[in-house]
Amino acid sequence: MSRVQAASLTPFDTSAEPDKNWFCFFFGGRLAAFTGINHLAMVTADMDRTVRFWRDLLGMRLVVGLGHPGYRHYFFEITDKDMIAFFEWPGVQSIAEKDHGAPVRGPAAFDHLSFGVESIDELKRLKDLLEANDFWASELTDHGFILSLYSFDPNNIPIEFSYAVPEYDVHAHPIMIDSHPTQAATEGSEPRPDRWRSAVAPESDHAVYPGEGDAVRAAFIKKT
Repeated sequence: MSRVQAASLTPFDTSAEPDKNWFCFFFGGRLAAFTGINHLAMVTADMDRTVRFWRDLLGMRLVVGLGHPGYRHYFFEITDKDMIAFFEWPGVQSIAEKDHGAPVRGPAAFDHLSFGVESIDELKRLKDLLEANDFWASELTDHGFILSLYSFDPNNIPIEFSYAVPEYDVHAHPIMIDSHPTQAATEGSEPRPDRWRSAVAPESDHAVYPGEGDAVRAAFIKKT
């Protein structure tokens, strides 16, 4: 949603007490309590082919489908908390294939997606599955803290599947082996919220603008 679109919308009633589990605050120097990546939003020129790959080949359930003429937005379940979503718009073209981590020049913001798996055997199964269905799949790559398998989805989106090596848990013991780390990186792994201004409570409640909420809620209630 653009700033112009947001300014033209009328907020719905927020007088009811919100469910505090829906969101967290950064207030008074306290960091937000993130629960994971709710969803990553990608783009496809062919939603059917995308559904066949992510739902039918990789086994990610299609849990939300939004759309009307000229627009689709479908969400696939990675875990019970994380999703990957795809927009489909008229005239969209697939991106050019680019190898994972290959340097580029000019404007860039995205390189690849990585999905965690539970075992090395699952990495091997995915490699065999992808190759049996004519998708390129790399050999397994040892990164020390993860073992990785690389491939591409039908939209040329570079994807990775990673097994976290339990003996080298970087969440418990962060490491930095960059030979020339940035200044911020030399300050350590822990957040430094003192670098930023704390949030200031607004005088009135935050507005919540209507998206497709009513339609989604109605469909959910009907199904349950």
